[in-house]
Amino acid sequence: MNAVSPDLDLDALLDDRETRIIVCCGSGGVGKTTTAAAFALRAAERGRDVVVLTIDPARRLAQSLGLTELDNTPRPVEDIDTSAGGRLHAMMLDMKRTFDDIVVEHADKGRAEQILSNPFYQSLSASFAGTQEYMAMEKLGQLHARGEWDLIVVDTPPSRSALDFLDAPNRLGSFLDGRFIKILTAPAKVGGFGAFKLLTSGFSMVTGALGKLLGSGLLADVQSFVNALDTMFGGFRERAEATYRLLQAKGTSFVVVAVPEQDALREASFFARRLAEEKMPLAGLVLNRVHPRLTDLTVERSLAAAEQLDVPNPTSAQSLAGGLLRLHAERVELNRREARYAERFAASHPGIGMLRLPAQAEDVHDLDGLRAVTGAAQSAA
Repeated sequence: MNAVSPDLDLDALLDDRETRIIVCCGSGGVGKTTTAAAFALRAAERGRDVVVLTIDPARRLAQSLGLTELDNTPRPVEDIDTSAGGRLHAMMLDMKRTFDDIVVEHADKGRAEQILSNPFYQSLSASFAGTQEYMAMEKLGQLHARGEWDLIVVDTPPSRSALDFLDAPNRLGSFLDGRFIKILTAPAKVGGFGAFKLLTSGFSMVTGALGKLLGSGLLADVQSFVNALDTMFGGFRERAEATYRLLQAKGTSFVVVAVPEQDALREASFFARRLAEEKMPLAGLVLNRVHPRLTDLTVERSLAAAEQLDVPNPTSAQSLAGGLLRLHAERVELNRREARYAERFAASHPGIGMLRLPAQAEDVHDLDGLRAVTGAAQSAA
C-alpha cells in the first residue's frame, strides 16, 4: 500500500492570524525564493499585512514583485490586489549593512567607529562563513520586534545545507568566544603593560607563531577588532538565543521546500528530523516543480502507438504524433519516479502535510507568475 501524506492547506496556513512567521527552508536550488514570494503575495491578497525577507543574491524576487531593486529596507509592493485589506512589503538582506547596524546600535560611538574601520571586521562582515545566515536571524528578530506586520515570510539563505540557517548563530558565537579569540584578547584582558609582562613565554611563542603565519599586520587587526568588540559578545549570544526561541514559539511555521528528486528529498527528510529535535513547528513539505500526469494514457499504450507510426516515409503529421507519444511516455515515467520519491518521504514522515506546486512552463518574472505558482497548487492526493 502506497504511503500518502495528508494535505498541506496553504490558505488555512496563510489565513491563520496566529501564524506570524513562515520560514521557507530547504537545500539550494529548490525554489525557496519563488515559494516565499508567492506565499507572501497570496497572504497579502487574502488580507494579511506581510513583509517578505529574501536572501537571494540573484535578485529574482525584486523583478517578480515589480520592483527595480531591493535592499535592507522594506519597500511597498504596488499593483497587488488590496481589496481584502492586505499589503505587502519586500526586502533583501544586506549582510554587511545589518552587521554594521548591530555595531552602531550596541556600541558607543567611539568604539563603533573603531570596529567599523577595522580591516578584519570589514572582511568578517562581508565574507565570514555563516555570517549571512546569522544576519538573516538578526534581521528576522529586528522585523518581529518592530511589530509593523502581522506576517513575516522568510526565504532562508542559499546555503550548501538547509541546516546552516539554524546552526549559524552557534557557529558565529563559538568563533567569537572560542580559544583562538581568547588567546588574541589575553593581553588586553590582563590589564596593561605591567600585566602583559607577566604573560608566560608560552603565550609569546603562540602569538609569535601566529604573527608569522598570518602576518603581523593582520594579527594586529584581529586583536584590535576583538578587543573593540569584546563588550558585544554577550549581545550576539543573547539575540541569537532570543531569535531561536522565537523560531520555536507558537506562531512560527516552517515549510520545507524540495523538488521531487532523491537528493533534495533526502535533505528535506534530514531537515524535518532536525526541526522535530529542536521542537520547531513544521507546517509541512512543499514539493516544488512537480510534473503532473495530464492524461490516463499509459506508457505502454503510448509507445505501442508510436511504434505503429514508425512506417517508411512517414508524413509530417505521423512524425509529430509519434514524437508527442514518446514525449508523453517520458512524462509519465517522470511522474511515476517523482511519485515514488514522494511516497518514500511520506513513509518516513507520516503525518507531515504535503503541498505540490506544478512546474511552470517558464521562469517566474512578475506578479501574475507568482500568482500562478500558488494558484496551481495541488494537494498530495
